[in-house]
Amino acid sequence: MASPTTTVPDRALAGLREDLAGEVFVPGDPGYEEARTIHNGMIDRRPAVIAQCATPEDVSNAVLFGREAGLPIAVRGGGHSVAGTCVIDGGLVVDLRRMHAVVADPEHMTVRVEGGATMGHLDRACQPFHVATTGGRVSTTGVGGFVLGGGSGWLERKFGLASDNLLAADLITAEGKHVRTDAEERPELFWALHGGGGNFGVATSLTLRLHELPRMSMAMLFFPPDDAPAIVRAFRDIAADAPDDVGGGALYMPAPPEPFVPEELVGRLVCGTLFTYAGPVAELRELAAPLFARGPVIEIVTDIAYADLQCMLDDPPGLRNYWSAEYLTAFPDEAVELFCERGALIPRGTAIQQVAFMMGGAVAAGPSGYPQPWRTAPWVVHPFATWEDPADDERARRWVRDARADVRPWALDATYLNFVGAEGRERVVASFGEENYRRLGAVKAAYDPDNVFRFNHNIEPAA
Repeated sequence: MASPTTTVPDRALAGLREDLAGEVFVPGDPGYEEARTIHNGMIDRRPAVIAQCATPEDVSNAVLFGREAGLPIAVRGGGHSVAGTCVIDGGLVVDLRRMHAVVADPEHMTVRVEGGATMGHLDRACQPFHVATTGGRVSTTGVGGFVLGGGSGWLERKFGLASDNLLAADLITAEGKHVRTDAEERPELFWALHGGGGNFGVATSLTLRLHELPRMSMAMLFFPPDDAPAIVRAFRDIAADAPDDVGGGALYMPAPPEPFVPEELVGRLVCGTLFTYAGPVAELRELAAPLFARGPVIEIVTDIAYADLQCMLDDPPGLRNYWSAEYLTAFPDEAVELFCERGALIPRGTAIQQVAFMMGGAVAAGPSGYPQPWRTAPWVVHPFATWEDPADDERARRWVRDARADVRPWALDATYLNFVGAEGRERVVASFGEENYRRLGAVKAAYDPDNVFRFNHNIEPAA
């Protein structure tokens, strides 16, 4: 078992450097500190080796090197994992960030995305053609982990989950072999990639379905916190009848230090609603008219390119992060009251958000056979804690746990695992469903029987 102080023989490292078109970093190398840093500032781990791969062959060579050296192996795409599973003490990090090419094909309405690309790479490549596929809610999320974990974002009610739009994948297996999978070639592996994450290999490229998206608009409205229950109820009621073109959420948060926020409101708690709409802003205003009528203290309402919308809520790297989520079968008034009460208790000095996203639409109506039992839920409550001071660690984590507990009476056992950190094996099994988990375990046994790719929401190989 490797330790944080693991060293690798110089001869083995020299061989890896020679084999890779990309770069290799070990402790003490210039660039090592930057290479080991990820989005969540709570994670401070020191790998023995970081292999920044430039090609699929690099990935294969790195995986084989790690196995021969007896190093545990983690895989880094966008580096956005809240649990920090993409970096590991004393092990090998297979870093895909150099592999970020995106090729959009509007004629065939597909896009090919390399394994290290972020949403920003994907969205900017598609924007000139006025096409898109479901992406995450910020531009810095890695496409690979996002899609393979299921993929929930602003366009999901219209276009389905990101994984619903997965057409093919190229993987490097734990044996260093290249495999390609789609609905006809290795269909059981293809099924497993619809939510099973990085358990089955390193995704070096994904091919995704594109959709026409000629118009996009958004409306972000903020209100005084005393109005929160009425605002959230109004948002919920609008969502119940909204067309699938509408996405968004209700949120409770400290007002951010942004140019659109009056100085006297910065840092003060506000209740907000965010609508996204695959259409013109005039139609969105009509859809959200009941909330406009309530007199928001801040309005940001505009037509906007989808790629620009994706950048609006980027959370800065380096903050301390702790998230979780509960998928709800209903969001009744009692749950709304608890949601708002918990929002009012957001600890001062943090940037914690209490968010309720509308689901339904193409998510609930989409394929039911994939290992995603949470997709039927009409709502998800997503407590999202970010903060700077390590002294706030315990109260921020406790606030998230309490926010989850508040809505448990209406929650499914299953959740979208990209929204949560390390919450134990039972949470993982429940989020796939026991029957799906057994089936996923059989796929895992076929492609990674030694559980090499285990630093994730792990699926254990079936015996």
